[in-house]
Amino acid sequence: MVRLIRSRSLFNLVTPSCPRTLSSIAALGYGHPRNMKTTPDNHWVWLGWNRRPRKMLLTSLALLTATAALSLSTSSDAAKVRGIVAGFKLLRNPVWVEAQDASRHAFSFREAVPTVPAETRQMYPFIPKELCLAALSAEKQAPPPPVLIRIGGGRTAPVTIVVPPLTKLSFQNTDPFPHRLYAANLPSFGPSDTGRGANRDWTVPSAGVFEIRDEAAPSLRMWVVGDDNVAAIAFPSLKGEFQLSIGQPGEYQIQAFFSGKKVGAPVTIKVTTADIDIAKNPIVVAKKDSSGAKDKDKGDDADKGNSDTESGGADAGVTK
Repeated sequence: MVRLIRSRSLFNLVTPSCPRTLSSIAALGYGHPRNMKTTPDNHWVWLGWNRRPRKMLLTSLALLTATAALSLSTSSDAAKVRGIVAGFKLLRNPVWVEAQDASRHAFSFREAVPTVPAETRQMYPFIPKELCLAALSAEKQAPPPPVLIRIGGGRTAPVTIVVPPLTKLSFQNTDPFPHRLYAANLPSFGPSDTGRGANRDWTVPSAGVFEIRDEAAPSLRMWVVGDDNVAAIAFPSLKGEFQLSIGQPGEYQIQAFFSGKKVGAPVTIKVTTADIDIAKNPIVVAKKDSSGAKDKDKGDDADKGNSDTESGGADAGVTK
């Protein structure tokens, strides 16, 4: 959250006698009275956007709730498995990949800045929502308590989640308009209005991959993976760091999921009562093609660079 202090004596942008801001700031609503307050010395303070910190908090709470719900053991002596993922900047969301299809007419007329490197212009997923790390046991697991999924800003939090079958998911709409969620090719979860602040519950019927869409926002897509053996899940930080809490000793496989599919090779660990640190050997979820075809056109514009993106197989949405 950004906080900007404007002094009446220094900047003279907003004062009690001159309650107007620069045109560019006023156009964005920065100078709205609800976004301003006075300090004891009668200076104005800009508080920034009112709703953005709230949405960031709600997103964080949703991910924490999902992670806590899937950590099936809340015992303080549960083993902590710490690790890190690498190569996630090469993953591509299927929505972006499909938007490149010329037949969809999803064109962009923005011009790339030639001084910005092509790698910097390339989009990559927000992994705290989109990449799910699951600890898979050799034995079937019982469903956890209900998991909260928040809908807001045209996306769900999280975007991909791995749960045992019969897990109850509660979709909460945090947007000011209704959503009409449905599961693709699943008549039992058909389109239905979920109003502002309302919840809609759905139970994962069986093992498999279920794609959740929205009639009100076609770009909203979520993937629910039902797996009988998932014992715990975690969502990594922006740096790729993650931590799993596993309560029962045994042998587990750590598998990453992106857009409903497995990405990267699984890592086998043996859990006891002691914590485990596997960060020395990062879990690589995507790799560049050895031919290096993408690197040869670094000077091309962003749209041309995006044409080297493709998806398929277990490495869904991986840049080749």
